[in-house]
Amino acid sequence: MSRRCVRVVHKNGAFPYQARSKGPARHSHGGGRPDRSIMDASPDTAGAPARATRLVLASASPRRLALLQQMGIEPDALLPADIDETPRKSEPPRDLARRLARSKLAAAEAALHGAQDATPTWLLAADTVVAVGRRVLPKAELPDEAADCLRLLSGRQHRVYTAVCLLSPKGRRERVIETRVRFKRLSGRDIQGYLDSGEWRGKAGGYAIQGIAGAFVVKLVGSYSAVVGLPLYETLSLLDGEGYPVRAAWGAAA
Repeated sequence: MSRRCVRVVHKNGAFPYQARSKGPARHSHGGGRPDRSIMDASPDTAGAPARATRLVLASASPRRLALLQQMGIEPDALLPADIDETPRKSEPPRDLARRLARSKLAAAEAALHGAQDATPTWLLAADTVVAVGRRVLPKAELPDEAADCLRLLSGRQHRVYTAVCLLSPKGRRERVIETRVRFKRLSGRDIQGYLDSGEWRGKAGGYAIQGIAGAFVVKLVGSYSAVVGLPLYETLSLLDGEGYPVRAAWGAAA
């Protein structure tokens, strides 16, 4: 298994250290890796006062970043961690989502240990798993994989598990959110048209609910934002409960 670098990307540039993690890269259900405009954020105004707290998002998903921003929360750094996300034998989907989110948190925490920064830090990680029964669907990278997923999901219910893990100055907390989604019966034209769109690439279950595939959904019970990649209510509650100033920038958004 190849070794990959865990790179901390600060909103003012990269932290001056690196850590290493093992495992193949995967994309989240909510989207692929962000483009350079997200990863290489413009520096803040020179001389701006340092923040009393820091939020680090352990994810490379542009959708998770956008969902945080939707809540009026801007992370101070992005710390994507590549880990081995291969399911263990007979591992239930809920347990897989929890284990992967914990592993991302642990990899990010290990990287942050080299920062030599006393700023109180909240570290947030998440992972999303799509399953039919106990069968975990892959994050499709090939058209045949996506087509197999769509045929399996057609006309039936599946479950999406999104685990959120938070490390704060107070300790660790986590939640696993289960959402039930039912697709309409997909025709051959539906499947081929969606494959042509390319939206399926790198998505858990071979689809992105925030795009064209949203029109396939007949019923959803649970959290729509969790299916995209980060449950808004539960994430805000975790951060707020652990003392992060979630409302600090709400007035600026008005």
